[in-house]
Amino acid sequence: MPQTGTSTDPSGASYLDAQAAAQVKAALINPAIASRLAETFKVLGDPSRVRIVHALSLEELCTHDLASILGMSESAVSHQLGLLRLLRIVRFRREGRIVYYSLDDEHIRQLFEDSLRHVTEQR
Repeated sequence: MPQTGTSTDPSGASYLDAQAAAQVKAALINPAIASRLAETFKVLGDPSRVRIVHALSLEELCTHDLASILGMSESAVSHQLGLLRLLRIVRFRREGRIVYYSLDDEHIRQLFEDSLRHVTEQR
């Protein structure tokens, strides 16, 4: 149960529950990590990129197939894949002249699936 009443820390900040505030402050991510995480969410803020990520959560695909599935030009898909690669959301492998894309790792798949479940759940 939170303590009532205010207390202050050495910086002069006042808290209703100084112990809880100290625990959260000690566990809080640093600004550089927060910035990287915000960039990840920002790049997923575009519907075309979300659809690419969704397609790649279902199957490894080449640029041509992604473009056909999504009704986009190969150039537009390539541009979006470049942004997704920069932030390590997707990775690629080359097989001869064809480049196949997939999600970078299970963390990305889980992030996407959890987010999709969140926005589609019935309340």
